[in-house]
Formats: sequence, structure tokens, C-alpha cells
Amino acid sequence: MNSAIIQLLVLAGIAVFLVLRLRNVLGTRDGYEPTVERGRDPASKPVRDFEVIEGGPDRDISDNVDLESRAGKAFGSMKRIESEFSVSGFLDGARQAYEIILMAFEGDDLETLRGFLSADVYESFETVIKNRQAQNLTVKANFIGVREIKITDAMFDSINNEAEITIKFVGEITSCVNNVDGEVVEGDPDVIKRQKDVWTFARIIGNENPNWELVATGD
Repeated sequence: MNSAIIQLLVLAGIAVFLVLRLRNVLGTRDGYEPTVERGRDPASKPVRDFEVIEGGPDRDISDNVDLESRAGKAFGSMKRIESEFSVSGFLDGARQAYEIILMAFEGDDLETLRGFLSADVYESFETVIKNRQAQNLTVKANFIGVREIKITDAMFDSINNEAEITIKFVGEITSCVNNVDGEVVEGDPDVIKRQKDVWTFARIIGNENPNWELVATGD
């Protein structure tokens, strides 16, 4: 073997050695590998756009009332006894109940009212309806919608677990009163009027009966 061939073999061996050393130092890349931004620890967690705080304020309460108010503390007590209770869910139900009760009252529907009202409130509604019927008067009404609904107060009695929630409603309705001949004696069926009501609902928290009763009305 001449000296030229020996020299080539030595150089080839050195090249192979250098390639193997570089692979050990740099590693190999196979398919997609995430890149690491300069200045960031690759072991650190990715930065999020928001932070979840466990045990923080209950947004279901704070979105509707001040957490430190009587109502806020009352709602907190209700949730400790009945975890599935939701302030927002209650408001949705109250909105529906408002329409049902209002239209049942205007339509002399005592049977429907009985399922939503406490005994005292039912008696008051019944008296008005029977007086109206005694005069052969009927009401024609059309419920347009609820323009405003807001919690104004809430209380919780920890002794008997009774809760009361007071809601202010501003509804829109058309209505008129007709006599026995069908003549309009009050109101205008074509005019939308706003009606303001302040109603208080009550229920025993933790009771198997999930229904709230209307226990007081005002304006």
C-alpha cells in the first residue's frame, strides 16, 4: 500500500470520528420538534392569557349583587346548603314566573295562580278577580316582555333555612278592561305600557320541593 492511500484512509477515519462527535453533542431532529424561545426556560410552563383562581369570588353571586351585601351573604348561605342553587338560574325562573302570574291574573286563571302564590297573596288576587267578575268586567292583555329584572334584596334565616328574594320587574304589556257588551271601559289595547312590580319569592332551602312561592307584592 503506497503512502497516498494510507493518507486518504487516515483522513477518512478522522472525518468519521468528527461526524460521530457532532451527533453526540447536537443530537438529531426527527419530524416536528417545538422550538424554545430565547430567554425562556424550556422546562417552564407556557404563559396563559388568563389565570384561574381557585376559591375565588363566586361570579354567579357577584354578577348580580355585592358579595358583602345582605343579599350576597344570603346567597352564599343558600349555596352552602344547596350547592346546585344558582342566582342566575333563579332569575331566569323568576322572569318566566312573572309572565305566567301576570297573565293568569289578567285572565282570571285562579287555578294557575294557586300553584305560584302563597295563601295570603292568593287571597288578595282572588278578591280582585272575583270583584271584577261580579261587575262583568274582563281584561284583554298581551304580554310584550320584561324590560328590566333586578335583585333588590335577599335574606336567609339559618334557623329554618327559609330564603326570601326580592325582585324588581319592569314589564311591557298591552291591556284593556271590557264590560259585558265588549266595550273598552279602561286602558287601550293598542298602547304598550310599562308596569313596575316588586315581588318577593320565598322557599325553604334544602327542601325537596324546588318551587318558589310569591309571598309579597309591591311597586
